Amino acid sequence: MALYTLAFVKKAKINSEGKAPLFLRISLNGQRAEVALKRVVKPELWDNRRQCVSGRNPDAQSINSQIQAYKRAFYDHHSRLIEKGENVTVKKLKDLFNGVSRNKKSLLQAFEFHNLKMEKQVGSDFAQGTFERYKTCLKLLKEFMEQTYNYSDIPLELIKLDFINDFDYFLRTIRKCNNNTTVKYIKNFRKIINEARAYEWIQNDPFIGYKAKLEQVDRERLTQNELDKLYEKKFAIKRLDYIKDIFLFSCYTGLAYSDIQKVSKENLYTGIDGNLWIQVNRTKTNVLSRIPLLPVAEALIKKYENNPECVRSEKLLPVPSNQKYNAYLKEVADCCGINKTLTTHIGRHTFATTVTLNNKVPIETVSKMLGHRSIKTTEQYSKVLEVKISDDMSSLMDKFKPINPLKAINE
Repeated sequence: MALYTLAFVKKAKINSEGKAPLFLRISLNGQRAEVALKRVVKPELWDNRRQCVSGRNPDAQSINSQIQAYKRAFYDHHSRLIEKGENVTVKKLKDLFNGVSRNKKSLLQAFEFHNLKMEKQVGSDFAQGTFERYKTCLKLLKEFMEQTYNYSDIPLELIKLDFINDFDYFLRTIRKCNNNTTVKYIKNFRKIINEARAYEWIQNDPFIGYKAKLEQVDRERLTQNELDKLYEKKFAIKRLDYIKDIFLFSCYTGLAYSDIQKVSKENLYTGIDGNLWIQVNRTKTNVLSRIPLLPVAEALIKKYENNPECVRSEKLLPVPSNQKYNAYLKEVADCCGINKTLTTHIGRHTFATTVTLNNKVPIETVSKMLGHRSIKTTEQYSKVLEVKISDDMSSLMDKFKPINPLKAINE
């Protein structure tokens, strides 16, 4: 029951450009079937003995990779049917390859199936930003397949480690993504593959052997001087004034954009200390955050309690769309002389560092207020605080001041 495959050029069908179509023939027990690769090549470039296109140009490499991928797919189907004890025929192999089997899915089908489900959960289980990242990842995969392989789609079972490595390379080089952005897109892609395996659309894990990890980066934040500049700046333009206020609210509560967008009076309560607190289930992680309101944050809520938009929506602040918010924040930064790209992430990081850790709030407390699942996530903020390190070491410095190190060394 040995399976044989043969890639060949149909010279009888040469087109006006002098190129002929490529086919893959499978043979089993005297039966034959052919599958079109939907690629064309000049016959003189075809190496009949090695069954590949000669040359090292990208088009030749793409065609040769496709041939190998198709061959592997047929051998995988053949092995799987034998393992199941089924009668293997050429027709059954071709049907499996073409997706005639009930559970056969392509990459785009699986990705779109995932995104359709996720879209219905935006606002409850997922943030809009998370959904947008998966949409972008799908768009990038389409570009990658078209530019690298000249595919419009690919069966899930044809996805192997080299496909993943090629996508990684495409993101880093063609799309100029940095390491962490690349790893995050690959992580999105991996979720789709994991779901496909859960639905039994594929059996094997093509990610086995793939290695990449996030690099530690310093999280940008506002210094106390920059925060004071922002607080003291008065804007005559109303839209810039409330954009500044929303950003300040993030700096003094640690709440992300999606959380600020949804908080209402129902999220406020009087804490055990008699002061006003805010509690909210974080949109990103669904972890409950409880935060005592600092005077600036409380004053901002009071400032907008009679705002028509807030009264209508029953929200604490008049939060615009994320696109408008980020665009207007750039204007706010320019007007305040702050040479940083302001985002709600920077506001959240500022709360974690400049507002709390720098003022000796214990990291365990900061972690709870930020709604982190693990204190390890919070520890990344404390690594960049030289002021905190200096404060923590000051008492030790005082202890060693009476000692003359030169005298001790010389003795």
